[in-house]
Order: sequence, then structure tokens, then C-alpha cells
Amino acid sequence: MRILFVGTGDIGIPTLEWLRKSRHTLIGVVTQPDKPVGRHQELQLSGIKQIAQREGVPIFQPVKIREAEVQKSLRELDPEVLVVIAYGQILPRSVLDIPSVACLNLHASLLPLHRGAAPIQAAIEAGDAESGIAVMYMAEGLDTGDVLLQQTLRLGRRETGGSLHDRLAQAAPPALEEALELLEHGVAPRTPQENARATYAGKLSREDGEISWSSPIAVDRRVRAMNPWPGAYTWLPVGGGRRKLKVFSVIQSRNLSEGAVSGTVLQVERRGILVAAGERSVWLTEVQLEGKRRMRVAEFLRGTSVNVGIFFGGSGLP
Repeated sequence: MRILFVGTGDIGIPTLEWLRKSRHTLIGVVTQPDKPVGRHQELQLSGIKQIAQREGVPIFQPVKIREAEVQKSLRELDPEVLVVIAYGQILPRSVLDIPSVACLNLHASLLPLHRGAAPIQAAIEAGDAESGIAVMYMAEGLDTGDVLLQQTLRLGRRETGGSLHDRLAQAAPPALEEALELLEHGVAPRTPQENARATYAGKLSREDGEISWSSPIAVDRRVRAMNPWPGAYTWLPVGGGRRKLKVFSVIQSRNLSEGAVSGTVLQVERRGILVAAGERSVWLTEVQLEGKRRMRVAEFLRGTSVNVGIFFGGSGLP
């Protein structure tokens, strides 16, 4: 079939690579405009665009895909299927109607759970046992379309946002391959979602990584979910101010907090920094102070003083 790929995020790279090698015809790639990054604000090409350029596939980078001229160009390609994954813009009905067979979205959750922009982090923070790739028929609502099929993955005990992202990226191509075969044979199912079970995972900002010391479980899930982006963090009081302290690894502790305010440092040892978290506590074992590199706590403590009784978060005071 004639496939038009629509995507921007790196999670779509294995799918685009598979389409390029498959028996289907990749007729074009729609991706977001190049964005300036770094101190010098140099334009950086996404991995998606780099593949399309390398293979000589027509590339479209509209600021807004709803523009009439853009849609005219896409119609002229005469696609049978639009394959959408992590694109970054909402597709209007006029775009959804362009393909002659179907407009499919590959979403990184088991729908109707975790609709929206950050399903990977949401699954880890929720303590889900499973995640997966949902191939759904796109509708105008936010991830509300009928499901064609879903591929399930078990979450690892120490799963991070980064590790789950990479595993789901690899799970997407076989899920799409099966979906396209079902479409070709005219036997692709359409299963309406159970809207009453739906949850939503909005777009993340850097501020969403701040740690709330409500319980060791909550801290552990936040740290793993936000690794590598946007990154879990707290605030280390320094002098009369504070500095951001990123946290990359923690160990849940059975130690009671002994009535200490959540976020209070209870012990400081080479193996970690013990912090009150609700009724119990959690060890911080790998951190990064702003302006410094990531390191184990034993090394971090050689250059930074952390005293029992200080408070992580806010103004540095409980």
C-alpha cells in the first residue's frame, strides 16, 4: 500500500525504518519544522527527517498541517494509509479524510489508559504492570478512535521512561505490520474504546519532574518515570538560596520517618542520603547538582555538604 508517514519523535524511527524496507511504498514524510537548540540556537534535524533525506523521500514540514496548501500537497500524493506516531500536532478531520483506506495512529499505551502526550511516564507513575502499543483509527478527539489492535509489554521492576520508550519504539513496527496486513485483507477489526476507563497524560514540562516526598513508592516512580526527560529533581538549600538537584536513582527504605517533615534529610552516608517520605523514607543514590555532572552519592558528598535535618524542596526550610 501507499503509505504517508506522519511523525517527529524518536519513538517513530524504528517504524519509519521498517516502512522504508517493507513491501509497502513510502510516498512521503510529514514532520515538525526544525527547531533551534543549544546556546547558539542552531537548527537541529530530527532523526525522522534525517532518514527521509537519506532515502530521498519527499519531506513536508508545515508549521500548521491544517493549512489548505499543505493538505492539497498531501492529497496529490494519493496515500492509502496515513501512519501517525508522535507527530506533535492535532490532525483535523480534513487531514484524517485524505487517505483512501485508513488513518492509523500508533500510541504508546494500552488505550483507553493514558491518552495524551505523555503516556510512557504516566504508566510508570501509575505503577502499571503493563504498557504497550495501540494501533487505532484516528478520530478528531484526543486518542479516542476505535482500536485496531494492541501489543502488550510487561514493565520491568526498574523500568524508566527511557527504557520503556525504547522498548515501545521496537514494538511499534511489528504491530503496524500486522495492522496493515489486516487492512489489506479487509478483516481489520474496529473496537470502540471504553471511555469510562479513560485516563489522560498531558504534555510534560520541566516543572513536572519536581519530587513530592509523599511516600517512597511515589518518589521511586517519579524518579524512574522522568528519567531521562524532564528529569526528577528537588532543591538543595545552599547558603541563603537553593540549587536544583536532579535525582536519577533511589532505593525505597523501610526506615520510619519518625515524624519528620517529608523532604527532611534523616541520614547522610556513603551509600546514600536518607530522606523522609511520608511515614517512611527513601535513599537517594545517584544525583546531579546543577552545573555539575551526574554521580553516585559517595562521590557527590566529597564535594558538597549535606547535613542531617535540612529540607529538600521549596525554600530549603520545612
